[in-house]
Amino acid sequence: MTENSVDRIVAHAYPWDVLGDPHFVDRVHALGVREIALAASYHSTRAATPLHPSHKVVDAHHAALYRPVRPEAWGGLTVQARSAAWGGSEDAFGDAAAVLVAAGIKVHAWIVLSHSTILGHAHPDTTVVNAYGDRYPYALQPGHPDIVAYARTLAAEAVRGVDLYGVSIEAAGQLGFAHVGPHEKTDGAYPEIGDTLMSISCTPRELAAWAEHGVDSDKIVARLRDGIDALSAGTLASSSTIEDVLTPDEAGAVLAVRHADADTLRREVLAAVRAEVPDVRVTLHGHPDPWKTGPSPALTSTAASDADAVLVSAWPGTAETVSVVEKTRALVGDGIAVGAYVSVLPPKKLDEVDAHVAATVAAGANELHLYHLGLVNKPQLDSLGSVIANYS
Repeated sequence: MTENSVDRIVAHAYPWDVLGDPHFVDRVHALGVREIALAASYHSTRAATPLHPSHKVVDAHHAALYRPVRPEAWGGLTVQARSAAWGGSEDAFGDAAAVLVAAGIKVHAWIVLSHSTILGHAHPDTTVVNAYGDRYPYALQPGHPDIVAYARTLAAEAVRGVDLYGVSIEAAGQLGFAHVGPHEKTDGAYPEIGDTLMSISCTPRELAAWAEHGVDSDKIVARLRDGIDALSAGTLASSSTIEDVLTPDEAGAVLAVRHADADTLRREVLAAVRAEVPDVRVTLHGHPDPWKTGPSPALTSTAASDADAVLVSAWPGTAETVSVVEKTRALVGDGIAVGAYVSVLPPKKLDEVDAHVAATVAAGANELHLYHLGLVNKPQLDSLGSVIANYS
């Protein structure tokens, strides 16, 4: 181990990176990778595969479970996972995991929960709705009973019968306004406080739940709309806070319902996972900002206690992402591992990687999660190798 070593290094990959590439395991061993987070369920993506011998891009055009979608598991559920033809086999995750385990590599099942545009379009009533009634089809409501049942089954089926060391749970909460969609034309339209306001879900179920906290739900929706319009008109500063739009009681009710939904989803999912793999290690993608939405949603007051590690996105090589790592460590204390989720992909420059990784470790990260074994070219792969050598 080096003087700067961390407790754990996990690299990320997709099943199609492993399957059909006889040299993938050799590259992994050469890097010194001992653990891989392998996608078992994932949202749509168009993924480069520069080092794969048989293909150079994979068009994963909808969210999918990379296991067989068994009628006996999914029958009777309103919302059901979709399978995919591009994974590399019918049981792409299971087959790829078997290759890695046979090579002595520990596998974490990387499971994405509340992010699926294909299911959102098929079941619009289960999606997030903003104060103006605009639906976000990619964002499944984490508290909707049909989505809880879907996520619970998704997680159980993802891990069933696979030799696993851990799970890496992404989107265990609400996605919000920010989303990299097809030909996205929303960047910068609703900055800072605007993202917070546009991300507050205003479905009838949530409005009823707010009212149970003693607030007027219709007034909250009206205040949100006024805030969004004021931001667009330039009369509300983008640096404003939620307290400039909602009263403390209103903000508290919104946050309490959102966090309760996330807690329910997470607990149901982890119970299903542990029923299949009792001693599995749990990594939870999260963020210390209580209003944060997205693939790494806000850590509720009980979230960290349900996990062995919290994974913090630190893809941009900025002081802000280092600060998020530091705030996460302060929030969870010393009893929970904090992973810095770092990337060597653009827009990050390769000569910036080492300094950024060092800053995240100094800020309190005792794990490094590296993105991404399949998306990299040879110079980027070498950069991953440098990080691993420096912190192993």
